[in-house]
Amino acid sequence: MAGQTVKQRVTIAELAQEAGVSISTVNRILAGADNVRAATIEHVQQVAESIGFYGTGVLSARKENALPHFRFGFLLQQSTRDLYRLFGEKIREAAATRRDVRVDCLVDFVDRLEPANIEGRLRALGKECDAVALIAADHPLLGQAIRELRDDGTSVVTYITDQSAPERAGFVGTDNWKLGRTAAFFISQMTQGQGRVAVFIGNHRYQCQDVADAAFRSYIREHAPDLVVNESEPTHEDSARAYNMVRDLLAKHDDLRGILIVGGGISGVLRALREAPEERRRQIKLVCRDIGPETRKGLTEGLITAALCHPMTETSQTLIQTMIDVTTRDTPGPTLQRTIPFEIVTPENI
Repeated sequence: MAGQTVKQRVTIAELAQEAGVSISTVNRILAGADNVRAATIEHVQQVAESIGFYGTGVLSARKENALPHFRFGFLLQQSTRDLYRLFGEKIREAAATRRDVRVDCLVDFVDRLEPANIEGRLRALGKECDAVALIAADHPLLGQAIRELRDDGTSVVTYITDQSAPERAGFVGTDNWKLGRTAAFFISQMTQGQGRVAVFIGNHRYQCQDVADAAFRSYIREHAPDLVVNESEPTHEDSARAYNMVRDLLAKHDDLRGILIVGGGISGVLRALREAPEERRRQIKLVCRDIGPETRKGLTEGLITAALCHPMTETSQTLIQTMIDVTTRDTPGPTLQRTIPFEIVTPENI
């Protein structure tokens, strides 16, 4: 229209001048050449956005393509459990927020927990990925698979619970010794006089649970000798089994004062406690691991004294970074140990 100023389109020469690079560098970026550093592409893209250059979409695509690209596998457990599905979601979120690399996540769940089945799934995932993160009970079959994957160039990072295989590339999880003693602190400080405490684990081969169990007993021996700790019983990650175990305890032991559950089965434990008389429930202090919908409900009801949890966002971010670190190092090195402080959630701070 007459009298209206037409805004001139920013040229490649003007973009190059503003970005402090040559015109040929901008042209190479726009053409998709692979001999331009990712940092330069990112800088030019930022300048282009700030001055309104017409080709910002192309520059964004070039920047994305120039980033280091990884394909990581994550072998989690039991797709039926909300907790593991939440772990998977947080892993994907941690990968998506990275701006310096591209990470494709292949999240797989193992519902049959037999070692041979997990070993086969681990090997299959390892063939498709640059590195694999694994949650599983420690077993020689998995150790052999970890060793052979390492020899084939695929790193395995253990996650939440460790493996004894020296060839594993890294471990990301909490300090389970401190966790076990913290659980014992809660139960011992909130009970009076003599009594009995039950300890439920998922499986005797989960290192994280075994260490927490030993630490729990260590604290009780040192600070609460009036409490008797039962032999650890495995739930096999089965809520129905955990339900029956708690019902038997309530029927046989009037002196039950505490329950520590460091494996799966919390929904079964809570169901049994809800069926008990209210006065009996109040006598029992329950400490568990990690927080999902069922645990959150138990906390709000006051059935759970404390949940000792992995901070999922921080743990997932650290896991992704650890997998990048072990994948990009020149030669296999010592196992990277990344310890994340656990969170303490109670009915008052949920």
